[in-house]
Amino acid sequence: MGKVRAIVRCKIVPSLINYYTVTDMKKLSKMRLFYHLSMFLLVLLLMACKKNSADNETKAAEGTLVKPNYNRSSVFRNPLDGWVMYAGGDNEAYWDTDFYVPDLGKRVKALDYASACYIRTSWTKLNPTNGVYAWRDPSSPLGKLIKGAETRGVPIAFRIVVDGRDQGLNTPQFVFDAGAKYYLENSSFPTRRTPYPQDPIFKQHYAKLIEELAKDFNDPKKTAFIDAYGLGKWGEAHNVIYEDPNTSNGQNTERLKEEVFDWVTDLYTQKFTKVPLVINYHRLIGHPLSWGAANINSDKLLVKAINKGYSIRQDAFGMTDYYQSWEKNFAKTWNFKRPIIMEGGWITTGTHRYWTDPSGKYREGHPEDVRQGEFDASAEAAVNMMDFRAGDIESWFAKSFSLVQRFVSEGGYRLYPDQVYLPEKINSGTETTITHRWRNMGWGYFPNNIPQWNYKYKVAFALIDASNTVKKVIVDDKSEPSAWLKNNPVSYELKTAVGVPAGTYTWAVAIVDTTNENKPAIKLSVNGDITTAGWLKLMNVQVQ
Repeated sequence: MGKVRAIVRCKIVPSLINYYTVTDMKKLSKMRLFYHLSMFLLVLLLMACKKNSADNETKAAEGTLVKPNYNRSSVFRNPLDGWVMYAGGDNEAYWDTDFYVPDLGKRVKALDYASACYIRTSWTKLNPTNGVYAWRDPSSPLGKLIKGAETRGVPIAFRIVVDGRDQGLNTPQFVFDAGAKYYLENSSFPTRRTPYPQDPIFKQHYAKLIEELAKDFNDPKKTAFIDAYGLGKWGEAHNVIYEDPNTSNGQNTERLKEEVFDWVTDLYTQKFTKVPLVINYHRLIGHPLSWGAANINSDKLLVKAINKGYSIRQDAFGMTDYYQSWEKNFAKTWNFKRPIIMEGGWITTGTHRYWTDPSGKYREGHPEDVRQGEFDASAEAAVNMMDFRAGDIESWFAKSFSLVQRFVSEGGYRLYPDQVYLPEKINSGTETTITHRWRNMGWGYFPNNIPQWNYKYKVAFALIDASNTVKKVIVDDKSEPSAWLKNNPVSYELKTAVGVPAGTYTWAVAIVDTTNENKPAIKLSVNGDITTAGWLKLMNVQVQ
């Protein structure tokens, strides 16, 4: 410490001499000089205290320090994290679609960058006739599409659309044949029927569909998430029809809206207990209108769903006339409490006139401008997942690949232990201490707190023998990955006895699923020696 003090004195004293000229020194009273010297000394004292505190914290850790090497660029398929690839029809081969990337000088598969496959489909396609479910028929196009994602190792996500106003018969004919009431917007298109969601016959058959779907997809190995509302135009939860708008005076709207909202969110939460559920945080959630000022009950309804276990998504990222302050503030309220999934609003390959966006940032013929707008809005909202939508995927790879890579590196969550203190020698029955520190390098968060996961993911250490067999797993129950936020490393001290026979082992670490035999479940963002089971090897240890 004597050397440090000498260096500090050499730096401070000349600075005082330079600061105060001889003339100035004469002008200053002794009291003022004493005041300035005191301030300098106080700053030095505070700096010394801070440094000593940090030194003491490091010295308090026992064992040998291991610093795993962070991986900032690889794609890791983790739950509720990363890119979502949207299905482009019912062709299984679509999952293998590749695109030329000028930045790389080669073609790549979009699916290699995705963590989930999203199927937005109609009730009719899923359930064409009463008691028949297309996903259970491996020869059906939809069955092949779902199986295709599964065989490629990517989980599925669903949205089920029932509104038929501009798409056709999205609710199957047998529901109407059974007597379900509906609205027909244009008699020239008699199949474009939209059922009234409060109708008891509609509810009966829809509940049966969701029950059957849950039997096969309430499984986190198969299912990434369920977009669990599906009413309204395109299933986006706005422009929901409860009564004929030509005759309704609107007096029943708020009552019907809440009753239907409660029913459909209860239905999904009761049937899907193991996979995440999401809902569009729209300012007119469940309302007959598509746009306007936020409805007074929108926040209340969305909070109801969130309290039941829903996470949130939004379908208009990059559309600055639709994604405004209300949506941004809602996202901020729920940041790091519930994960956010984004979907871009503009379709740059269709009829959308994206260059008319009020931001003035999008040029006609330049979809990369829209991609940048979507990326910027996603960063502001700290989203966990972004979308590769059918029809717009190519522009991400051909014109905005740097943004694809940036989201991989910067978005969602990227977890790793940057410091682990471990003993090199231990007695089998004696308590030892492991000190470990974790970082999240992404702008999102690891949503271990959602009810469907219920804090099931924890840090665990393993002792592995020479044949790579795990002989002991030690779970740190106090570790909580949902608390790991960017620029905020979190440390834990685990005291444990290993209880294994004497011999040489390797320490390893992982984030495990405590509901699945404490097996590694989350891919860590590291370069290192990782076993096929997912354990990151750290160093050898001798057990005596």
